[in-house]
Amino acid sequence: MLQKRFCELAERSFSQNIYTYTSFLSLPEQDLFHRMESELQYAGVTLYGGAQGCDRRMLRFGSSSRMGFEEEFPIRCIAAEPRQEKYSQELTHRDYLGALMNLGISRELLGDIFVKEKVGYFFCTERIAPFLVEELTRIRHTAVSCRILQEWADCLKKEVSIRKVGVAGERLDSILAKAYNLSRSQSQMLFSAGNIYVNGRLCENTGYRPKNMEEISVRGYGKFRYRGAEGLTKKGKLSVILEIYG
Repeated sequence: MLQKRFCELAERSFSQNIYTYTSFLSLPEQDLFHRMESELQYAGVTLYGGAQGCDRRMLRFGSSSRMGFEEEFPIRCIAAEPRQEKYSQELTHRDYLGALMNLGISRELLGDIFVKEKVGYFFCTERIAPFLVEELTRIRHTAVSCRILQEWADCLKKEVSIRKVGVAGERLDSILAKAYNLSRSQSQMLFSAGNIYVNGRLCENTGYRPKNMEEISVRGYGKFRYRGAEGLTKKGKLSVILEIYG
């Protein structure tokens, strides 16, 4: 069904000379797109989630070079702030998602959710943004007020920590084990469970050698960017550099 939808949107964009969009795609759905990307390229394709590094992203068909104009993605960012900060709870990603789901919102209409200093930020489709601002008034026991942001790049800058780890070789399973303090067998189980994505593509090869600046998403753990190797440690292991997203 999703493959058929991709083809329909690509053909509509190409034949009518308009931009067309999917809803927010999960990582497995993006992997499905990448598997058939070559047959959709004729229409022009772009993935975007509202900010750099988002996991959930919309797919847009159409290009400015073909149509002669650019069009923004129909994505809005909403900030949900406690009405009385001193009485507010420490809310998590799961709390915000649960509150949104309780409003009857389909997951495909929502992008990534970030929580920073007691404020929740989440992406949604342009069409449902006014409804969410009006209806999302409580998360667990905390009363919140919502507003649509006009600019959000500064408040959603991800904290990045640089980490150097020593590995036996430039294999992704070995790098993951060091990045998230896992055993080698635990790291390899993530591959067999379909939890590893490299630049949005499912990776099932435990011996995959990541390329410089590739983004590795590990479902349930987080995301990091691989920055390559810089020589050997004192113990003779390969020293690799990771940008860990906070």
